[in-house]
Amino acid sequence: MKFTESQLEQAFIHLLQQEEMQHVLGNDLRKAEVKGNTVEESRANYGYIATEKVLIEEDLRAFLSTQYHTEGITVSEIEGIIRELEQLPASDLYESNKVFMKKLSDGFLLKREDRTQKDIFIQLIDYSEADQNIYKVVNQLAIKGYEMRIPDLILYVNGLPLVVFEFKTAIQEETTIYDAYKQLTVRYQRDIPELFKYNAFCVISDGVNTKAGSFFAKYDFFYAWRKTEGIPNEVDGIDALFTMIQGMFHRERFRKIIQNFIFLPDSSKKNEKIVCRYPQYYATIKLFENIKIHQKPEGDGKGGTYFGTTGCGKSYTMLFLARMLMKSTYFKSPTIVLITDRTDLDDQLSGQFTSAKGFIGDETVISVESRVQLRELLQGRNSGGVFLTTIHKFTEDTQLLTDRSNVICISDEAHRSQTNLNQKITYTENGVKKTFGFAKYLHDSLPNATYVGFTGTPIDATIDVFGEVVDAYTMRESVADEITVPLVYEGRAAKVMLHSEKLREIENYYEQCAEEGSNENQIEESKKAMSQMNVILGDPSRLKAVAEDFVKHYEKRVEEGSTVAGKAMFVCSSREIAYELYKNILVIKPDWGDKKEAENKELLSEKEKRELWSIEKIKMVMTRGKDDVKELYDLLGTKDYRKELDRQFKFEHSNFKIAIVVDMWLTGFDVPFLDTIYIDKPIQRHNLIQTISRVNRKFEGKEKGLVVDYIGIKKQMNLALAQYNQGNETNIEEIEHSVVVVKNQLDLLHRIFHTFNSDLYYHGTPIEQLQTLNRAAEFVQQTKELENRFMNIVKRLKLAFDICSGSESISETEKDEIHFYLAVRSIIYKLTKGTAPDASQMNEKVKAMIQEAIESEGVEEIFKLGEDDANEIDLFSDDYLAKLDKIKLPHTKFKLLQKVLKQAIDKMKQINKVAGVDFSKRLEAIVQKYNERKEGDVLRSEVLEDFTNEIIELYYALKKENDSFQELGIDIEEKAFYDILKMLTLKYDFAYADEKLIALAKKVKLVVDDKTKYTDWSKRDDIKAELKVDLIILLAENDYPPIDRDEVYKEIFEQAENFKKYRG
Repeated sequence: MKFTESQLEQAFIHLLQQEEMQHVLGNDLRKAEVKGNTVEESRANYGYIATEKVLIEEDLRAFLSTQYHTEGITVSEIEGIIRELEQLPASDLYESNKVFMKKLSDGFLLKREDRTQKDIFIQLIDYSEADQNIYKVVNQLAIKGYEMRIPDLILYVNGLPLVVFEFKTAIQEETTIYDAYKQLTVRYQRDIPELFKYNAFCVISDGVNTKAGSFFAKYDFFYAWRKTEGIPNEVDGIDALFTMIQGMFHRERFRKIIQNFIFLPDSSKKNEKIVCRYPQYYATIKLFENIKIHQKPEGDGKGGTYFGTTGCGKSYTMLFLARMLMKSTYFKSPTIVLITDRTDLDDQLSGQFTSAKGFIGDETVISVESRVQLRELLQGRNSGGVFLTTIHKFTEDTQLLTDRSNVICISDEAHRSQTNLNQKITYTENGVKKTFGFAKYLHDSLPNATYVGFTGTPIDATIDVFGEVVDAYTMRESVADEITVPLVYEGRAAKVMLHSEKLREIENYYEQCAEEGSNENQIEESKKAMSQMNVILGDPSRLKAVAEDFVKHYEKRVEEGSTVAGKAMFVCSSREIAYELYKNILVIKPDWGDKKEAENKELLSEKEKRELWSIEKIKMVMTRGKDDVKELYDLLGTKDYRKELDRQFKFEHSNFKIAIVVDMWLTGFDVPFLDTIYIDKPIQRHNLIQTISRVNRKFEGKEKGLVVDYIGIKKQMNLALAQYNQGNETNIEEIEHSVVVVKNQLDLLHRIFHTFNSDLYYHGTPIEQLQTLNRAAEFVQQTKELENRFMNIVKRLKLAFDICSGSESISETEKDEIHFYLAVRSIIYKLTKGTAPDASQMNEKVKAMIQEAIESEGVEEIFKLGEDDANEIDLFSDDYLAKLDKIKLPHTKFKLLQKVLKQAIDKMKQINKVAGVDFSKRLEAIVQKYNERKEGDVLRSEVLEDFTNEIIELYYALKKENDSFQELGIDIEEKAFYDILKMLTLKYDFAYADEKLIALAKKVKLVVDDKTKYTDWSKRDDIKAELKVDLIILLAENDYPPIDRDEVYKEIFEQAENFKKYRG
């Protein structure tokens, strides 16, 4: 027995039943719903009863009347609530969902019909421990929208469809949860948007992979829930299905998630809706409970430390915590002070928090400009308010801000200056002066506050100030959860060190600096070591070598398509060295210093077109020094200019690609498409993690982040990773590992191609090279198994090669071979998938060469299909058929014909649904036979000819069908109705003369045209009812046999809707 989608659905139902949720079959729900109504109204479809209702109104009525019985809620007041929910427009799905989620999580005031009575505060869910909610798990519920759709599973709470589940089978390799995601966000959004007005989140699963996410999120932002209480470690695979149900759908946890852990900003241009991930949920709950225990005056004010690896979404955890604190009756509306270490972090965080006033539940969310302003805001305030500030506002002014104890201080990146309580003594001619660290002044200003620390790199001092680590989420866990991408290490120090003894010297100095630099008391020693080090690092001949190697390495990565947007950051050890390096790079690449417009202008949004600067490719991002030479001073610009550089670098298509930095942008600077960082600076252990994490952010098409080392940070990096991964293995791959993978995959490909002669690809003319590529594609397609194996090997090869394309360990010969295999894969991919691969993924030389010689063997059609100009090709012209005939390679010819036919059938479906579906099935049957061909048939040309002949016959049949309406003397839409009527005569085996069918089809079209002249006809029940009555009368008048008229109506209605959609 196979474990199908249906079995997976049953497994989910069983697990949800264990969470005390009732299971109901969709059809049983519909039968109860339409009791007393006619089935005509509910439209029986293929055994399903489908209606347009997505709420279980009876459950919502029952919940509201029971919950608010003592308040005397009336029937009409309940009906008013239901009506208000139903009237949210599905046309603006995001805004309607936002309104609904606000009502769901925060509740709302119900104005009484009797104005003398007090308004009732309504919660659509009982969030109390009593949990008087109605949970129903409904499977196979047929919903009639623009089309009828049947979601696999819906979780209803009090009649509200809060979670939609979509499943795919675990046993078919080609079916993945991405198909489930597309079904939800494309097909269901298009056909049954009404259901998603009330959606909290969605779950997609194939049994092996189970992920949850917002309906509005990209696929990359659906995540597993890999941990639950009682399980010490995260789990994967099928186990993650159980942790998802026991984690997210445990009734108490589910209610908490719905109430406090789904964030929609006050305003969003990008339809943002953030559903918490499991580390954010557990960290928030643990911190909240810990703050309760440690709050002054009873506690010590140490609310706890949260260690979350950089890039794991700590700022959203802070937001969830702020909401819980603010909404809690225990804390009586506390004042929250959010403290960051730097201005750029403050900007980032304040942007997020100021757009979350509704979510936090306090309109006073202010980014504070000065200490004076903070004092003014806190004085006289007894509760509430969220104030964002930087630690630097707490200088040597120890005046009390407030001594209230319901103040919670949340510190971002708490490992830095916020832990500095030390005293510093300086001797001057006026005597001894004592000063303290910023943290001391902060604690003196808010003596009774409770302090919570968020950090990506906890050091002992963090724990002293904020308390023990309450929860931790490491880099290893973050990569395993696909929240961040893995990092790869490439050491290039030896390539730019001119003498090996200098290399040893620099390594020794580096260790000294790194160790001493982490100890505040030895900072002077560290500075001395650094000044000696800068002499070596700033050596002119070394900097020249670094510049040459960097340019070569960077250009190689861009040329090979190994970087998603060509963005790189270069970290230098001092401002002087950064400037010298910058000048050296411009000597080699002077055009990098020229201001240029953005690349790929056609990809730019209107906002980008307005805001993108004409800018240099490489810029230094550093503060100005008082004694800078004029050229450097002018280059660096003002504070506002640097702020604008920050914005420009964050545009994917900006010409600003390379940032040379010293200290700026190394923390709290998020550019998801930044995938390469070059390090030429000794960095302390905890700062090193922050720095390399600049390239671990997730972005579409980004597989890994590359750390290129020019100084020898490897040992320190491994120590840091060991420390912050809680003793687990490091998470950084060596570049050498990718080289090994490349060589292994090449070896496998050599074995596949050992009987194939590819010499002409490397040494022939462009035409001969193209012919060799075509022969190679044909060779690989001998069997489906061989084709799949080849495609998978080359995919792995490409992923590994992207990482190590700049490595000297891969010879030029091997690189040529790699590009040969990539080109072959590209041709097969285009034949089967019908879309061009990303141009950057294919060797530019090969692509240019193919386009030069494109006329040979009709391969040009492979490159045109799926592109815009494919629309200009007449797929049934004699000229096109002649081109197809010229293709001598049978597998290539079959695949191309398959693709041509699919495109033509898709077009036919838009005009004539019945004929299109019939041709679709015939094509699928031929393709299935072709894919199942036996290995022994590979070399038998007659077998391949049979397949090709079958598909060519289908091609001609389709061509004939396209022209058939002219022979019947009717137009193309009348032919579609003729086909429906004809199909039903065959299905129910009754005779009806062809000339009568033609006449009836014309009359049907007149009736349909009369009723569909209104743009909203398909949404209006009155018009649809009239159309149905008119069709029944017309069929009766023309003696069309009295078969199931519902079916005739259904087919004609769907055809009319289909035709208007594509041709209207």
